[in-house]
Amino acid sequence: MKVIRVPIAVCAIVAASAASAISPGPALSSVKPGSYKVESYHTQVGFSVLHFGFTHYSGLFSGATGSLRLDPTNLAASKLDVVIPVESITTTVPKLTDELKGDKWFDAAKYPQATFTSTKVTVGPDGEASITGNFTLHGVTRPLVLHAHLLGAGVNPLDKMYTIGFQAKGTLKRSDFGVSLYAPALGDEVELTIAGAFELET
Repeated sequence: MKVIRVPIAVCAIVAASAASAISPGPALSSVKPGSYKVESYHTQVGFSVLHFGFTHYSGLFSGATGSLRLDPTNLAASKLDVVIPVESITTTVPKLTDELKGDKWFDAAKYPQATFTSTKVTVGPDGEASITGNFTLHGVTRPLVLHAHLLGAGVNPLDKMYTIGFQAKGTLKRSDFGVSLYAPALGDEVELTIAGAFELET
């Protein structure tokens, strides 16, 4: 039986979502190659926007699924696919959460999924990976670059699964995806912070 642990930080996060190594994490060469699946319980996609110039307001998507094909010796051959259920969006204000699911914002009923599919992976001299891909949200697909680094790799002591974990960041403009209500007064630029956990498939 899978043991579910409660995440400590709400905005540690996607999809979803990375393939690389950077100090002080473990060396990429120590990571097992192969096909991984997203470990949904501990993968989170957080977002933050500037709220009318007063505060950086954050929310969270959870329940991501997907796959990662990882070859540490040839990172360019790696491939990431992530699916994020839009209905999973949550904020600290229930009324706002409901509004964001509605047709004036993300319209979760009409566009139930956001997806990211990588098209290119490169590694810089500092070990950070740049993952270029196509991000689809609200029925619109645009390019998106995620900057990711490896946090840890090894056997999860609870479920005994070989697991790797990444931290990634990216930036997009919500108006590019047709989610433009109150923009630009309410920040158009959205910062993504992704905690991606992946389990090696046997």
